[in-house]
Amino acid sequence: MDIELIQERIYLIRGQKVMLDFDLASLYEVEVRRLKEAVRRNRPRFPEDFMYELTREEYGFLRSQFATLETGGRGKYAKYAPFAFTEQGIAMLSGVLHSERAIAMNISIMRAFIAMRRFLYQYNELTEQISDIRRSVANHNEQLSQIYDAIENLLDEKQDLQTWRERERIGFRP
Repeated sequence: MDIELIQERIYLIRGQKVMLDFDLASLYEVEVRRLKEAVRRNRPRFPEDFMYELTREEYGFLRSQFATLETGGRGKYAKYAPFAFTEQGIAMLSGVLHSERAIAMNISIMRAFIAMRRFLYQYNELTEQISDIRRSVANHNEQLSQIYDAIENLLDEKQDLQTWRERERIGFRP
């Protein structure tokens, strides 16, 4: 599967990059309830930093982002808030879901997370380089200002010297 399609399903919730159970279920081609059942049967494999259930507020905000705020219709929308899986939780899913599709998707998802980390690393390097350039330019501006002041001083001294030479001499004239 295309890594960019997977990256579009990675969200930042509670300061962590996570994927939601319904996105994972569609990628693994299983029902959401089956995925949740497998996770609940293996709850010790999923500590809080691997997987957590969204709060009502988080889920409400998320639903508004997906434009699925309608509440009517029996069975139309999930009653329960989705599970959010961190990268480690998704890796742990490979031990819970045994289908070939799940294994292949886990590999693709891990590659998507790695690609995001590489991008972030490159972005941080670029940010550092820009900061270095800014510091360098500020330093150069200060140095240029000092050079300008020195040139002004030299010009002032030269002007004084010329004025001294051009003055009419006083004293004995033969």
